[in-house]
Amino acid sequence: MTEIENYSSNSMRWDPGQGDEEFDAGNNSSKLFERSRIKALADERELVQKKTFQKWVNSHLIRVNCKINDLYVDLRDGKMLMKLLEVLSGERLPRPTKGKMRIHCLENVDKALTFLHEQRVHLENMGAHDIVDGSSRLTLGLIWTIILRFQIQDIMIEEVDNSETKSAKDALLLWCQMKTAGYPNVNVRNFTTSWRDGLAFNAIIHKHRPDLVQYDKMSKSTPIQNLESAFTTAEDKLGLTSLLDADDVNVDLPDEKSIITYVVTYYHYFSKMHADSVQGKRIGKVIDNAVSTENSIDEYENLTSDLLEWIEQTIVILKDRQFANSLTGVQQQLAAFNTYRIVEKPPKFDEKGNLEVSLFTIQSKMRANNQRVYLPREGRLISDINKAWEKLEKAEHERELALREELIRQEKLEQLAARFDRKAGMRETWLSENQRLVSQDNFGADLSAVEAATKKHEAIETDINAYE
Repeated sequence: MTEIENYSSNSMRWDPGQGDEEFDAGNNSSKLFERSRIKALADERELVQKKTFQKWVNSHLIRVNCKINDLYVDLRDGKMLMKLLEVLSGERLPRPTKGKMRIHCLENVDKALTFLHEQRVHLENMGAHDIVDGSSRLTLGLIWTIILRFQIQDIMIEEVDNSETKSAKDALLLWCQMKTAGYPNVNVRNFTTSWRDGLAFNAIIHKHRPDLVQYDKMSKSTPIQNLESAFTTAEDKLGLTSLLDADDVNVDLPDEKSIITYVVTYYHYFSKMHADSVQGKRIGKVIDNAVSTENSIDEYENLTSDLLEWIEQTIVILKDRQFANSLTGVQQQLAAFNTYRIVEKPPKFDEKGNLEVSLFTIQSKMRANNQRVYLPREGRLISDINKAWEKLEKAEHERELALREELIRQEKLEQLAARFDRKAGMRETWLSENQRLVSQDNFGADLSAVEAATKKHEAIETDINAYE
């Protein structure tokens, strides 16, 4: 066999051992690359989480004038961790142990973990020594657990269509979907890729504060600009700490926990804004009701004073007994009295009834608003008005009787005067006739005529004596 044939034969022969080694070498290389890539992504994600969580911690510690510079280092003594929990819970934790030795740090962290346990926070495979030793994974896990407990756990949204109540992450996602519904190029399906272009952040801000964001001028093709605009607006105009950087979000797969941590600050801010708005409206309504009630009370008192004053003045007029000294004058006074009863009095009677309704309405509103019920002062009570009205009715009745009596008297006087005038006329006619007879000096030409004249004069004299 020649050397070429021998090389060919050897080349064509399959050696199992040699083939497996070459395959394993290639497979191991691929696995190493994948592992290194996964580790790089994990390190990158851990770095983003650390930065986000550290900013989140500082956004709450600032309320007690504290700050951490390194999440893994500055929580190790437990003091900052205890302050953070006090700020978030509003409760007082046991006083931290003084000292910087490991045992002191363990005691403080244990106090914080014990408090979380009392808050029914489950901490699996985590002890005080893990935080004191600065374990990055467990420190991030602890902060995330705290965020879940104090920022996300209480989020509850009820769906209108099926009355199903969602909680925590699903509720927050649903809230985001509700607030961004209808916005172009926004489709919130998760807390990772749905936020990469920044439009969802801007949409939420625009939904609540359209004066801060010009959403119609934004483009999906400028994600960094969109993200920076949203983060800057939220921090400068709303006071929300920018927990994320644009470069942290504009990646293939943003960190879910970091996105949730930041988005939940939007939820709490705008929910509080809505609650404050509702509370403001309620307070405004209470104030409006109080002002309205106060105005109604003032109006009641003014109308009561006016009505009582009118009653008093009217009673004085009705008690006046200086009537006109003529039938026509009394008739005019009676006509004026009837006008008072038909025209002037009925509106005042309506006012009296309206005052009763007004007082009842005022007192009912005050009872409904748990206010001290208004009671008119003495002399302004409904009973006082009724008593005054009774006096008015009495004076009115007496006035009518007096007018009727005076009218009858004047009518009698009128009749007497008419009778006198008739009789006076008759006497005047008689006197004129007799005066004419007496004044005649022609007694006749003969004795019989003179005798007749004499008898007339005697008759006239007798008649005159009879009248005397």
